[in-house]
Amino acid sequence: MSWTIFRVPSARKGDMDAALADDLVSRQSRKIRDAATLGGPAGELYVLIEGSAEGVGRADAVLGPMGTRLTGDEAQKLFDRLAEEDQSSAAGMGLLFSD
Repeated sequence: MSWTIFRVPSARKGDMDAALADDLVSRQSRKIRDAATLGGPAGELYVLIEGSAEGVGRADAVLGPMGTRLTGDEAQKLFDRLAEEDQSSAAGMGLLFSD
């Protein structure tokens, strides 16, 4: 599965929401987090798009004009942290519904 991560200024949230409503992008998995809560800069949002190569490519095209695409170690570390967050959430839900 392909993925991309952008850092978008919070002031551009309206533009970002419109870009995420794109037909192809809207069918991909997406996570939006306040960057400051993950150790990033205040006033910024992290946007993770995960899915088909075509969908991720389209996300790069529509988010590129309003934000910064993260690459290399920075992107991988953030991706891993978001994946860990999901696993922790899933484990917590299991505790709620177990005997």
